[in-house]
Amino acid sequence: MASHTPSVRDLLDRHDEALQLFTDRVHAVRDDQWSASTPCTEWSVRDLVTHLTTEQLWVPSLVTEGRTVAEVGDAFDGDVLGDDPVTVWDRAAAEARKAFAVPGALKRTVNLSYGDSAADAYCAQMVSDAVVHSWDLSRAIGADERLPEDLVEFTRREVGPYVESLSQTGLFAPPVKTGKDADPQTELLALLGRQV
Repeated sequence: MASHTPSVRDLLDRHDEALQLFTDRVHAVRDDQWSASTPCTEWSVRDLVTHLTTEQLWVPSLVTEGRTVAEVGDAFDGDVLGDDPVTVWDRAAAEARKAFAVPGALKRTVNLSYGDSAADAYCAQMVSDAVVHSWDLSRAIGADERLPEDLVEFTRREVGPYVESLSQTGLFAPPVKTGKDADPQTELLALLGRQV
């Protein structure tokens, strides 16, 4: 558990900001870049956007409707982007934002793949995922790779307590060594196995 617990307003603000950051990058993807490779091993740009879109699609079911992972089942498996990835992402992000912003939503308990979790912790994880994958997408399409300082700080606090176990999940590469003069963004990305 992170030592700093953000307020509801701060958490919702960071969530909005992280979604907007990723949205800006999705809107910058050119038609010929959807099959381009990304820093995420074996994921194309389309795979990466699919991953984040699917994550957003889960939020209303888990947070607003209180459904379990088992109840949702395979509803969001496969190609959720269809013929219009940008519009599908925009809609999914808007619905996720709306679900977390409902008064009292962040105080609920949600059922995730690894068990029950506090909704505010779930939201914080979603922020961190969007921040890191915004960098991945930026690198893949040649966009500005700088991440907002407040989101870098938020994500470092969020992943810090469990960063050692992330590479064991198979979803993250082992941490990368950085120089003493590395800035906070470089340190964060290195912790999550990114070669900057």
